[in-house]
Amino acid sequence: MNSNSKLKIQNSKLQKLVPLLLDWFSKNARDLPWRRTRDPYAIWVSEIMLQQTQVKTVMPYWERWMRALPTIETAAKAPSDKIHKLWEGLGYYTRVRNLQKAAKLILERHDGKFPKKFEDVLALPGIGRYTAGAICSIAFNQPMPILDGNVIRVLTRIFGIKKNPREKETNKFLWQLAGQLVHNSKLKTKSSKPCCSHLNQSLMELGALVCAPRNPRCQICPARKLCVAFRENRVDKLPNLGKRATATTRHFVAFIVGRDGKFLVRRRPAGVVNAHLWEFPNFEINGSTQGAKEIFNSAFDFEPEEIQSLCKLKHSITRYRITLEAFYVRPPKLPEISEGIWLPHSRFDSLAFTAAHKKLASFAANRMLSGR
Repeated sequence: MNSNSKLKIQNSKLQKLVPLLLDWFSKNARDLPWRRTRDPYAIWVSEIMLQQTQVKTVMPYWERWMRALPTIETAAKAPSDKIHKLWEGLGYYTRVRNLQKAAKLILERHDGKFPKKFEDVLALPGIGRYTAGAICSIAFNQPMPILDGNVIRVLTRIFGIKKNPREKETNKFLWQLAGQLVHNSKLKTKSSKPCCSHLNQSLMELGALVCAPRNPRCQICPARKLCVAFRENRVDKLPNLGKRATATTRHFVAFIVGRDGKFLVRRRPAGVVNAHLWEFPNFEINGSTQGAKEIFNSAFDFEPEEIQSLCKLKHSITRYRITLEAFYVRPPKLPEISEGIWLPHSRFDSLAFTAAHKKLASFAANRMLSGR
């Protein structure tokens, strides 16, 4: 059975689902700052920040960004250090660089006004099908579908979809379901209410607040009477995402080289993870038997007065499990360097560091203040 045939069979449920979702959203929607506006720029910024990031984390970042860069023009013209500093801690920094690239294109091609056509929005850097649909539906009330992790979870459970939603045909069918839902919301609501906006947001909100990955609150779900997974007691089995990729272990050594209140920091180059952010000199040592002093001596051309263990941090980036072992290094004097800058500890907050190295900056500052 093809996806169009499946959709026809589900049409009655789709029609029943729309008013349930809209009514539930009108009574239960969270008061989020980007929901108080229809400004497409503000909504766009929120959607980019919300990619792979929780709402509670995004809220202060969004508010700070909108105060600092309230328009597309200010975002386009902001210095690189400023946009990275505003994004510091959110991770996935390609998002903010693409956002600025897109802002510059909007100035060049759309006279500084955020485009309304879905195709034009989709053509912007860093904007895929989901984000374009979210912006067009929320800001402009267009009947464009959305499909993210929350929506996939809601739809696979309600419609009892057993196959992996990442598979081509299953994913196509889910997009069609999402499209029919938002289309039906426009047909059913004759008033001037932003029905498409609310329908799509209701799907996202239901997945975030009720139809959670673990411990879903099925008893208060507005769609439970229509939900196949609830009826068949298979909620914990859907969505069927298959096995997770095995995590990869990586080990780094970092050197906090400091003297007279200044520390050696370097900017990560373009084209790598966390590009353009600042960090302390560090080296990947997976499987190496070299000690910290040997690694330091092979990388620097001066002999340190002392080199001591400072701390060990563990963190994760996507599928990588990273151990970062840091050492404090005191040179006999501030040597000439060919890469990086000597940064006073008082200016640590002026630059955007990677998350792990921001913690190292705190250790470095404390080390200097303690006089050790």
